[in-house]
Amino acid sequence: MRNTYNNILELIGNTPLVKLNKVTAGIKAPVFAKLEGQNPGHSAKDRIANYIIEQAEKSGALKPGGTIVETTSGNTGFSIAMIARVKGYKCILAISDKTQKEKIAYLTALGAKVYVCPNTVPAEHPLSYYEVGKRIQKETPNSIYLNQYFNTLNIEAHYLSTGPEIWEQTEGKVTHVVVCSGTGGTISGIGRYLKEKNPAIKVIGIDAYGSILKKYHETKTIDETEIYPNKIEGLGKNLVPGATDFSVIDKYVKVTDEEAAYAVHQLALDEGLFVGYTSGAAFQGFKQVLPELKLNDSHLVVLVFPDHGAKYITKMFSEKWMAENNFTDLPKTDAEIISASEVFSCQEKI
Repeated sequence: MRNTYNNILELIGNTPLVKLNKVTAGIKAPVFAKLEGQNPGHSAKDRIANYIIEQAEKSGALKPGGTIVETTSGNTGFSIAMIARVKGYKCILAISDKTQKEKIAYLTALGAKVYVCPNTVPAEHPLSYYEVGKRIQKETPNSIYLNQYFNTLNIEAHYLSTGPEIWEQTEGKVTHVVVCSGTGGTISGIGRYLKEKNPAIKVIGIDAYGSILKKYHETKTIDETEIYPNKIEGLGKNLVPGATDFSVIDKYVKVTDEEAAYAVHQLALDEGLFVGYTSGAAFQGFKQVLPELKLNDSHLVVLVFPDHGAKYITKMFSEKWMAENNFTDLPKTDAEIISASEVFSCQEKI
């Protein structure tokens, strides 16, 4: 039979590259979006979760009937929970309380046990989701901790898949990639592969206000005064992830919660792309750095959009949430919800 698969995990990877048009009007270089939300778990994290679990199986670290434990902002957790159901493992996750309700609902729908941890405590605090995840793994027999923040397999997964895909899809013409930086695996794996192919390729990392990554990249120092809660899940960090290879990143750009939220709406209205918060951050960061890139028709830009908008219905796509956070400068549209029964008369009873 044609176009059939043995299970959903065979759909991971080979995500499409789609040209942006209206939002890039006036830019001389073509700009493409790598739509990682098209993975079966709706994010780039499918790649690392599947790869790390496969390696754990091969090494014997993960045995039949075992438990997979991880620290996550939601997307990696969903990927692990999905893979665990297919492969017959248990799944326990420690997540930040800035993760919105629909992401938690997705996790429990797949049978995961979820520990919700405060976002406001330092990384080394016993209640941080980093420390809670590690403690759970130590106390759970026959378990492994994926440790995406410090596991170099995180980088390797993207080096072996996402990087080659971008190179092949652009026929080696890519000159700039813009990638969000959280654990750092995506940007490091892509950057490492592409720079091996062409050292002149520019790798631009997107960071959040409230994160230490940009300043650490520039100075190799951690400035704790920069640490405060932000709203973009999975973006930025209050520690230096071991899964980030800063040597392949040319520049970091910081974006605000508000501007990234507006960018998500712009992509939906102008391009018909229903993407997640970090995707909006990637596009916003690209807009901010655009003047210094001096792009021309010999360049080709790829923006990596990490996940799908379906996971943010009660966040950026909620008028209530936007208003509660004083994000009120939304574009005007004709969108409206109207009760047909109040507008049209009908003699037949419904």
